[in-house]
Amino acid sequence: MDVFEAIRTRRSVRAFTGEAIPREDLEKIVDAGRLAASGSNKQPWDFIVITDHTIIEQLATTSQWIEQAGAMIAVVMDPESRWWMEDGAAAVQNMLLAATALGYGSCWLEGYVLRNEEAFKTLLGVPPEKRLMVLVPVGVPVEWPTKEKKPLEEVIHWERY
Repeated sequence: MDVFEAIRTRRSVRAFTGEAIPREDLEKIVDAGRLAASGSNKQPWDFIVITDHTIIEQLATTSQWIEQAGAMIAVVMDPESRWWMEDGAAAVQNMLLAATALGYGSCWLEGYVLRNEEAFKTLLGVPPEKRLMVLVPVGVPVEWPTKEKKPLEEVIHWERY
């Protein structure tokens, strides 16, 4: 699948079959995150790949659908970097597109993570000075959501708003 097809078809998937994901595919997905643009090329990220379902279940404390993910990727950021949030967002978007290109569903979980950040950091052994920005469940989708996006004509402006 080319990048434009991945962009067109990527949707937030919240229903997975529970199938395992090959390590090679998980490495490709994380590598896409690692290759994202970052301010001053600081690359202020680390990624924790979680395939142990005991841990995934503990991360799914209020969102039971997460338990059926084949894996979870925790995005850990260094807040000392000036643009850590933007850099993390770029890394996550790359991973979402890579997962789609490989035929997997994924979802960006942030608000849920922020409410539970300290507990999740303890569970995952994240150093206190780092931030757990996002969890990305990845799995074989039960079905692909088909929600429509706004048409280009509705959001594009030329020269001025």
